[in-house]
Amino acid sequence: MSTPTLGEPRFPSPLKRTLNDDIRIPQHIEAGADPGFLFELAGPRATLYFDPAQTRAGIVTCGGLCPGLNNVIRSIFLELHFGYGVKEVLGFRDGYQGLDPARGAEPVVLTPEFVDDIHQEGGTVLGTSRGPVDTDIAVDNLIQRGVNLLFTIGGDGTQRGGNDLYQEAKRRGYPLAVVGIPKTVDNDVAFVSRTFGYFTAVEEAAKVLKCAHTEAHSVHNGIAVVKLMGRHAGFIAGGATVASQDVNFCLIPEVPFALDGERGLLAAVERRILQRAHAVIVVAEGAGQDLLEPDGQTRDASGNVKFKDIGLFLCGKIDAHFKAAKIPATLRYFDPNYIIRSVPADAEDSMLCDLFARHAVHAAMAGKTGLVVGMLHDRFIHVPIEMLAQQKKRLDPDGPAWRAVLAATGQAGSFE
Repeated sequence: MSTPTLGEPRFPSPLKRTLNDDIRIPQHIEAGADPGFLFELAGPRATLYFDPAQTRAGIVTCGGLCPGLNNVIRSIFLELHFGYGVKEVLGFRDGYQGLDPARGAEPVVLTPEFVDDIHQEGGTVLGTSRGPVDTDIAVDNLIQRGVNLLFTIGGDGTQRGGNDLYQEAKRRGYPLAVVGIPKTVDNDVAFVSRTFGYFTAVEEAAKVLKCAHTEAHSVHNGIAVVKLMGRHAGFIAGGATVASQDVNFCLIPEVPFALDGERGLLAAVERRILQRAHAVIVVAEGAGQDLLEPDGQTRDASGNVKFKDIGLFLCGKIDAHFKAAKIPATLRYFDPNYIIRSVPADAEDSMLCDLFARHAVHAAMAGKTGLVVGMLHDRFIHVPIEMLAQQKKRLDPDGPAWRAVLAATGQAGSFE
């Protein structure tokens, strides 16, 4: 599978170590299996489409926060500036609205001094927002500013927006390389083994679970409910559960569960309390949405459905159940989502951010466009944006990650 390119590369790369453009990474590596898609291997190419001395780049961060955003910004700039000698890098402010001169602030010109220590802070120094931008206006702005490379750091909505910008620039005959870097702590991006920020979020969530366990264990019949991020996938909830080893029930979007009846969650929690006098419940934000009363779906500026709070819903149901059963219980509710996504990246995610960023720069300088940097089998790859938008990665209920959750909680067979 080949990714879109702007044309024949013609400038020699200043980098000494480069890769053959024909190398492919199979989607599946099991012996005897259909290899599936064959993706381009990411990395520096021997020839470039853009002359670095005549090239101007832009960076934009969109959507919710994620550990490592500043690391990615910094490494993109460093590779462009010191690796390739690109003349100027602009940081567009406040997400895609920064591409519209009438809505956004003036972009900042990045310098080595500006990015020097930004990786030590959480959030994004460029600011962020949700929602699209008028494609015609944004491309007009990019052309007027002479931006040849645009790096879009965000989720699937951000990358679809980046693809729209590439397509409009292509229609106008303007050479614009748009390269996306996938960002979501939920770890639910297809063709990406591990998104940056995920392990940092899991580490922070595990700290909260330790506190939740302390609260539950310190009183008779203590119950702690912890809601974690995960709209469509339970990777954070599952990962934090395994890291903690103190969770008794883990609820994720991929595995439906019943509340009532002998095989329901409420009865299982009651049995746990009667046996051990404390319980810790982790629930991903997208789990159990079928149990809540629908009242019409509302969406945020990015088009995401606004879920009802499954954590508060469970607390209400658990409280009512124990009162009806005349079993005294102390209930605690934790919602640390804005905490776990706003911290600086840990060491492992910092390394991952650096690699994603530099591979994005290599792709753009070679004239590749309309793509997102992915990662499969510990190899970085080029994924056409259209493919990324077609599917999400979800936790496999039959896979080893969920089996680890079941082993850590002991919940298998206790409810369904």
